[in-house]
Amino acid sequence: MERVITLVDKLAKSHVLSREEFSFLLDNIGEEDTYLYGKAREAALANYGNKIYVRGLMEFSNYCKNDCYYCGIRRSNQKASRYRLSPEQIMECCSIGYGLGFRTFVLQGGEDPWFTDEKIAYLVERMKKQYPDCAVTLSVGEKGYDTYKRWFDAGADRYLLRHETANPCHYASLHPPQMSSEYRKECLHNLKAIGYQTGCGIMAGSPYQTTAHIAEDLEFMHGLQPEMVGIGPFIPHHDTQFAKEPAGSVEMTLFLLAVIRILLPKVLLPATTALGTMDPLGREKGLQAGANVVMPNLSPVKNRKQYELYDNKICTGEEAAECRGCMGRRVASVGYELVTERGDAV
Repeated sequence: MERVITLVDKLAKSHVLSREEFSFLLDNIGEEDTYLYGKAREAALANYGNKIYVRGLMEFSNYCKNDCYYCGIRRSNQKASRYRLSPEQIMECCSIGYGLGFRTFVLQGGEDPWFTDEKIAYLVERMKKQYPDCAVTLSVGEKGYDTYKRWFDAGADRYLLRHETANPCHYASLHPPQMSSEYRKECLHNLKAIGYQTGCGIMAGSPYQTTAHIAEDLEFMHGLQPEMVGIGPFIPHHDTQFAKEPAGSVEMTLFLLAVIRILLPKVLLPATTALGTMDPLGREKGLQAGANVVMPNLSPVKNRKQYELYDNKICTGEEAAECRGCMGRRVASVGYELVTERGDAV
């Protein structure tokens, strides 16, 4: 369709579209996809070459004080088997990952009150002291400006906080009343102001999501100018109120990866585990749509199944070395190179 090509070209040139134009693209998935993905690969190659950056993911606690309606580790899920890693276990994961060539460590967990601001700062300081050539990424939810600043001063380099949806009404349909879209956005702006490489993101196909909502998300991302964006398909969890909701599509996820790569050419864009869960070749397809980051799991194998945000999560039984080796082969199979670098945003 001629208008799709015209809009893709406009996006590649100006890196922004109107909401109406974004909505048109989203409503015409399947029209000239090959052209869109080609432009996305061009943007990724122009900024990062054929390098794919690897992050060592440590899911260190599945306790959470929040009750987000879609999440398997939400506070009210009494069936979740809870765990938290000790500082020594976390450092052991780092040691294994460093030996495998990982130069970014991602500490991701629920908003666990046991891990106080002081404990997180201690972990960051310890990781940076022992591995000064590595980047530390945090993904532990909504905090105040002073807390984020404290962790940044301790040495944290990056922070991941998916905004989930930029539309306040849609946000309210996915979260309990005590959580707000406005505060989530405020957290992201604070992270940027402090100096973090900041990541936002959404679930493709989340309940009640419309193309108008996604167009609003793309507009928000353009305004925020994040260094990272996390996009994965919504996958329902059996112990949530969205258990019977349909999952998001691989097609929409790949389309959004490509659009975001062109919208934000320098962004660090993961091919997520959720994408690989939905499609055995999902991560490879993600790389071919413009993604340039993969995140193998460094968590102890015995805990991986417990960090169940959604059903049927892959790679829960593999040792870290298996994950690393498998990922390297997958990346090479589509013509890219898995590199052992920090992989900062350019």
